[in-house]
Amino acid sequence: MNLCEICLNQTRILWDKKKDITYHRCISCGFVSLDDLAIVDRVREKKHYEKHNNSFECYGYVEMFENFISNALSPLSLDGKKVLDFGCGHTPVLAELLRRKGLNVDHYDFYFFPENVYETKKYDLIVSTEVFEHLKEPKKVLKTLVNSLNDKGYIVLMTQFPPLNDKEFLNWWYRRDITHISFFTPQSFEIMAKEMELNILKVIDNNIVVFQKC
Repeated sequence: MNLCEICLNQTRILWDKKKDITYHRCISCGFVSLDDLAIVDRVREKKHYEKHNNSFECYGYVEMFENFISNALSPLSLDGKKVLDFGCGHTPVLAELLRRKGLNVDHYDFYFFPENVYETKKYDLIVSTEVFEHLKEPKKVLKTLVNSLNDKGYIVLMTQFPPLNDKEFLNWWYRRDITHISFFTPQSFEIMAKEMELNILKVIDNNIVVFQKC
């Protein structure tokens, strides 16, 4: 029996019979994870990321980040602050947009910018957009980010919350990406926040969570 990665409670099985892959949905916090046997290896994962057209030439991609900055980051009054873009992808568009706004920004990506620039630094803001759905050990990664955060600093995550209805989940477009393996509910984020001495300041548009370090 699989236990929930987030709260360690029991899970139940969701089976996609068309693709013959299994998910595990927590009966307590609602977190959904792809079964280990269906997770692609790192070679295939990187090749998949390399196909993404995530650059300044993609207007929709840039617009997404402009909206993210406006809705989630601008209210935090971060002028002159130190920022980490964690999981920036092969083209660090968000990091560059934030630099243009006068912020001091580092960027990191496991595949494309693997130098752990954050290990000896502390940040006022850490952003991680469309990253946590790819993680096998999200609590471990979130703890790493908390350790790199200044007191009263912010972590802002973007990832789509899953439908609570099983049939809707299995028809959900977001899970069709072969590298999307973890799906978080607001409750699952609340559990992680309490464990790591974070406060959730707000949840925006069913896909953004703003944390502040206690």
